[in-house]
Amino acid sequence: MSSQPASQQKPQIQPCRYKTGKTLGAGSYSVVKECVHIDTGRYYAAKVINKRLMAGREHMVRNEIAVLKRVSVGHRNILTLVDYFETMNNLYLVTDLALGGELFDRICRKGSYYESDAADLIRATLSAVAYLHDHGIVHRDLKPENLLFRTPEDNADLLIADFGLSRIMDEEQFHVLTTTCGTPGYMAPEIFKKTGHGKPVDIWAIGVITYFLLCGYTPFDRDSNLEEMQAILAADYSFTPVEYWRNVSEPARDFIRRCLTIDPRTRMTAHQALQHPWIRADDPVSPEKTAGEGQDLLPTVKKNFNARRTLHKAIDTVRAINKLREGGGLMAAGQMDGAMSVDPKPKNEVVDGSKVLNDQGHATGEEAQGPQGNDADAMEIDSRGNARGQTEDQIRRQQQRINETVSGLWGKKG
Repeated sequence: MSSQPASQQKPQIQPCRYKTGKTLGAGSYSVVKECVHIDTGRYYAAKVINKRLMAGREHMVRNEIAVLKRVSVGHRNILTLVDYFETMNNLYLVTDLALGGELFDRICRKGSYYESDAADLIRATLSAVAYLHDHGIVHRDLKPENLLFRTPEDNADLLIADFGLSRIMDEEQFHVLTTTCGTPGYMAPEIFKKTGHGKPVDIWAIGVITYFLLCGYTPFDRDSNLEEMQAILAADYSFTPVEYWRNVSEPARDFIRRCLTIDPRTRMTAHQALQHPWIRADDPVSPEKTAGEGQDLLPTVKKNFNARRTLHKAIDTVRAINKLREGGGLMAAGQMDGAMSVDPKPKNEVVDGSKVLNDQGHATGEEAQGPQGNDADAMEIDSRGNARGQTEDQIRRQQQRINETVSGLWGKKG
């Protein structure tokens, strides 16, 4: 028997039962990889969390495991936790392999998309959320990116994923959570107010998702985070421009209104939302409920989504340039979101068309020729996220191109 105190003994490291494959996605502290169980040959998704990068935030992983253990296998529309373990350097969460992709990508691949399709998607989401709420869990980060599909087939199950911000609540209390968290455009007013929040925040997020699914943009989309927060606090949204909402039924709008109610006490619950006429599968509330009828929303939704994505990318770039002019140096939060390298000697890589330098500030080969080999004005970003290397003339020329892009996004008027 070892004479070492238990606290000083090395942890017992078990041999890994999985072999990882291609990368499916990445975040600030983790990477999601396809994996196969060595003994059974079954494929799963493994969320690989770097312990060093996650230092001080281990509670988030423990929380995600606790939530998934509580609800896994209980509902067909909730991602199942298959296994979890740790090695010397990483934590692993093994879940269902959602081969059908994210919600919006799925919609864009369809040949057509009707209001009744949106209602079906929201019904499945609500069913899972009602199950979570019945088990004392609030998700707190519902958004299209966290809604996946089990397989590529048309009838594949929708899955709610990413329970990192979820919480198991005290059933005797309504207002129990006060931490500001989530994705700003989908956050409920009470989260910003920090007066306490609970299950109703998920219904607000579902209202935002529904609005997005019917037009291609979110109801509180603004040019800055401050303006977006102010709009959310006042529930300042409308069903405009009219041409994008002309073919959306009144029951759909009413459903959104009842989700986007400022007072969480009067907001619909998940079970009440499932009984709304627009959601109930057996309630033919409008012609859109009948297969083959209604207006195809896909062209409008794709057009608006792509236009706003381009606009916000341009705006973010302008902000970064202005920050450089002010001498800030560091890129705005979120510009370099991705899995951080643990290699002590970072390799050159290309991120969003910008050149990434190594710690010595050097680039070699094709990267030394500029992003994609032909943009002499592009920003250089080193491995720590610092932007540098542009003259005032280069900044001016790049900003002019961005301004031209922004002004031309919506086409010529008149």
